[in-house]
Amino acid sequence: MQILQHDDYQALREGGKVIEQDGYGDKVIILADGTFLKLFRRKRLISSAAIWPYAQRFADNAARLKQLGIPCPEIIAVYRIPSIERDAVHYHPLPGLTLRQLRDGKADYPEDIREQFFAFVEKVQDLGVYFRSMHLGNVVLTPEGELGLIDISDMRIKKGPLSKGLRKRNKLHIIKDIADMHWLKSKS
Repeated sequence: MQILQHDDYQALREGGKVIEQDGYGDKVIILADGTFLKLFRRKRLISSAAIWPYAQRFADNAARLKQLGIPCPEIIAVYRIPSIERDAVHYHPLPGLTLRQLRDGKADYPEDIREQFFAFVEKVQDLGVYFRSMHLGNVVLTPEGELGLIDISDMRIKKGPLSKGLRKRNKLHIIKDIADMHWLKSKS
């Protein structure tokens, strides 16, 4: 993790567009060159994030997913930005559209996309990926027709396939959004 001084942070984000924020500030910025800067704040003084910051988790998970052959964002750098009390991961986004964007009619999609999605979920679970944020907004259909994962800081990768209990928890999270559930169950 590199220390990013305030002037360097300001220069990096110059010309960027904030695409996600909350009451505490910016969360995701598309930078002028098309790369992304995702900012993380530590929510509690005593937290595992003090030892393993979320920005580093994101980068570590990307490296591990790449080893497993699962498309994901490509990491450029991981930063600590003391002046704003944030950590950040700078990355190339995974090209394509999320399944939620496809669900909402942003583009045409393969007829068998739902079957591809369910097979993908089984594949990642068989590879030991426990992704607590598994939903249509975090699964991307790439231009090459592959499915991949984004927003990957909230993930654990185990040494073997997931247990039945963890698979069930993943699947319950997938169908949490009613519109996602209806789309997944629909035939067309």
